[in-house]
Amino acid sequence: MGVLYNARHYGYSLVRALSESGSISLKEGTVYPILARLDRDGLVRSEWVESDQGPPRRYYALTLSGRELFDELSQELALLVSMVKQRWDAGDEPAHEGKKLAVRKA
Repeated sequence: MGVLYNARHYGYSLVRALSESGSISLKEGTVYPILARLDRDGLVRSEWVESDQGPPRRYYALTLSGRELFDELSQELALLVSMVKQRWDAGDEPAHEGKKLAVRKA
């Protein structure tokens, strides 16, 4: 979702963007089921765009709902990361006191 936050992508360009760092190895067949589910859930929208280099491509972009969910999940991930990094020495007050992670059911 983060790759689609500021730019739209078609399947292969999305795989390339995700794989650029070298830490993730994906194939196009992996992302299409995910994109289809995000589309069904209203988190991404897709549109066919004519291409000068071959057949039309289906581009994907986050919807407003997708952006809102991504922002919310990013905050929760940052909280989770801070909790994991927190030193739990005896007597230390956790830096995240009063904050709770939301648990979602699919």
